[in-house]
Amino acid sequence: MRQLQKTGGSSTEENRMAQTDSANVADLSIELESQEMKSRGLWSDAFKRLVRNRLSMAGFFIFLLLFFTAILGPLLAPYPYMLQNLDRIAEGPSGEYLLGTDDLGRDMLSRIMWGARTAGIVAIISTFFSLILGTLLGAVAAYSGGWADWLVGRAVDVTMSIPQLLFASLIAATFRKPVADWVDSMYEATGLEFFSTPTYVDLIVVFGALSFIQWPGYARLIRGQLLTLREREFVEAARAIGVSQRKILLRHLIPNALGPLIVLLTFSFGGAIVAESGLSFLGVGVQPPQASWGAMISDNSLSWRYRPWLVAVPGLTLAIVSVGINFLGDGLNDALNPRQADS
Repeated sequence: MRQLQKTGGSSTEENRMAQTDSANVADLSIELESQEMKSRGLWSDAFKRLVRNRLSMAGFFIFLLLFFTAILGPLLAPYPYMLQNLDRIAEGPSGEYLLGTDDLGRDMLSRIMWGARTAGIVAIISTFFSLILGTLLGAVAAYSGGWADWLVGRAVDVTMSIPQLLFASLIAATFRKPVADWVDSMYEATGLEFFSTPTYVDLIVVFGALSFIQWPGYARLIRGQLLTLREREFVEAARAIGVSQRKILLRHLIPNALGPLIVLLTFSFGGAIVAESGLSFLGVGVQPPQASWGAMISDNSLSWRYRPWLVAVPGLTLAIVSVGINFLGDGLNDALNPRQADS
């Protein structure tokens, strides 16, 4: 009996130890799972999916290359972009001029680098202003409703019903002279050298024209996102505890609409570069001697049959940058789309 009692006692103790070990293992697994859940999130998962997309990473590399060229290109350019060598007019690619020279003997590589700065500046500033304007108007329309929603909706419909490049050309051609007169008056009043450069007139006109044609896309996207999000439970809970409408809009609605907004922002950036080149090609954008890819294509278009590199070099540069940014936008769209999340 004593032996049976000892045996039963030892088995009971073993069972307790086994239960304790299983409980410890369960607690450890729960802790590890919770740590894994904390380490995962929308942005970390999106980044992993973006990195796995080779085309999007190629687009990201082109995007970075554009910015580095815009910032450091003028310093790394072999020649000043306006320097003319009349003894080396319209030469093909060579060891001294890697991409050849144009009809005025200017180095094409240097002008391509300076054109990257023009494209980058125009794209950044015009996209920024259109983003701010479109986001504010779309948020007001969605959250206020009534006449504000109707007014913003009609402005979006009218603006988007006109072809963008045609509308931007009309705006640029209409406001160029008033802006130029204002810059001249500011130069006479202040004497600052900043207002003596005609390039700034071109940039201001292009900034305004592109910002005005791009904001409706942001307004429509933000309005649709906020109309969906404002009926969600966390917004209702915020209203129930007395959070102000301004805080709900800034802290809950707009941050949750950032995913689609980032995707549109990427596509708009590439669209702004193409639109700037289109305006310069038509003669209502950035004017010579300032370097612009569109102006370079326009200036050398008559030489296409005889010196095709004068058109091909800026044209291919514009095409590669545009396609690369579109690849990046597609990758961001797939990465930030919750339906693409790994199961």
